[in-house]
Amino acid sequence: MRKALVVWGGWQGHEPEQCAHIVADLLREDDFTVEVTGDLGVFGSPTLAKADLLVPIITGEKLEKEHATALVEAVRGGLGLAGHHGALATSFKESAPFRYVSGVTWVAHPGNIIDFRVAITRQDDPVMEGIPDFDYRSEQYYLHYDPTVEILATTTFTGAYDPAARNIVMPVVFKRHFGAGRIFYSALGHVAAEFDHPYMPLILRRGLSWAARQ
Repeated sequence: MRKALVVWGGWQGHEPEQCAHIVADLLREDDFTVEVTGDLGVFGSPTLAKADLLVPIITGEKLEKEHATALVEAVRGGLGLAGHHGALATSFKESAPFRYVSGVTWVAHPGNIIDFRVAITRQDDPVMEGIPDFDYRSEQYYLHYDPTVEILATTTFTGAYDPAARNIVMPVVFKRHFGAGRIFYSALGHVAAEFDHPYMPLILRRGLSWAARQ
């Protein structure tokens, strides 16, 4: 049975603890053994190396340099790394090694909570199979992302809230490989209530399972 480690923390506006338990339930539906913790010290513990999937639901916070280095090598060796919205994109923003392995950094969300469209670009991918383009209401994330990502869904900025972003097509869902490890990210899911959307949790659940150690 695969083991997942869900670590929550940081800014409470993203409801990290509540989201962590929802994500844990999604993982259990796919027969993962799940440990949920708010102890960021786990990044320096042997528990990390024993996991098949790491899901950090963390906004901000600091990651010790040696812990960041160990995490990079763990993913390179096959540990899966996955998350939604602030997870990965806003976690440990001062850590260059974490930015390198996560492949994504949040930089803006013009207009804050707005309505936008999600376009599925890879309907042939198992993560997105059967999912049509859909409307969504949340923060429309403007991201800096690694050139190696395989984009599964996008959104287009209208420029209504920031003319500098007009007609920019931005990834919403992507996956990538890092050595033997797999990384999955979905920008959807600002707060726990968004898990009520018909497609947001389905995409995340499939992506988490894909990212886990093979």
